Amino acid sequence: MSEAVSALSGQTHEGFVTVSEAGLVGMISIRSDLEAKGLAKALKAEGLPVPGPRRIETANGRSIAWMSPDELLLICAHDEAPALTDRLAEALAADHAMVVNVSDARAMFTIRGDKADQVVMKLSPADIATLPEGEIRRSRTAQVAAAFWRSGESEISLISFRSVAGYVMGLLEVSAREGSDLF
Repeated sequence: MSEAVSALSGQTHEGFVTVSEAGLVGMISIRSDLEAKGLAKALKAEGLPVPGPRRIETANGRSIAWMSPDELLLICAHDEAPALTDRLAEALAADHAMVVNVSDARAMFTIRGDKADQVVMKLSPADIATLPEGEIRRSRTAQVAAAFWRSGESEISLISFRSVAGYVMGLLEVSAREGSDLF
C-alpha cells in the first residue's frame, strides 16, 4: 500500500502573510436531511453538533461545516477519516444519507498573518472584511470553487479541489507577495 501524499507536500510561501498547503487533512462529505434525528444522533456520538447555515463548529479536534441545505463537511485528522467515515455511514444506514471520505479529493490551505483577509479579498467576490469567526463561505477563488473561514485570530483556512491545488497555491502566493497588501 502506498503512503498518502498531500496535494502540494505542505508547500509554503512567505509574503506579507504566510500561505501554506495544510498537508494531509481528513475530510468527510455528509449528504443528508440536516434536520434528521439520526444525523444529530450520529454526530453527537462523535462529539459534534449539526452546524447551522453557513456555520463551522469545532469540537474535539475536529470541525464540521455547513456546506449547503443538505451537505456537511467534517474535517478531521487524515488517518482518522476512514474509520470515522465507516462509523457515520453505519450510524446513518437506515436514513437517506451518503457519507464519503473525500480527503484525497480536496486540498486545504492556511493563510496566516495580520492581513490574511486581504489575500482572499483579492481573489473572491465574498465580503471577507465582515466575515465573522465561525462562519464559512462557499464562493470562488479566481475561477475555481473554494470554501473559506476564519480559523484563528489572524488566520483563514481555505479548501479547494485537489485537482486545482497548484493553481490555487499560485493565486494565493501572488496575492500575498510583499508590497501587494491593500492597506
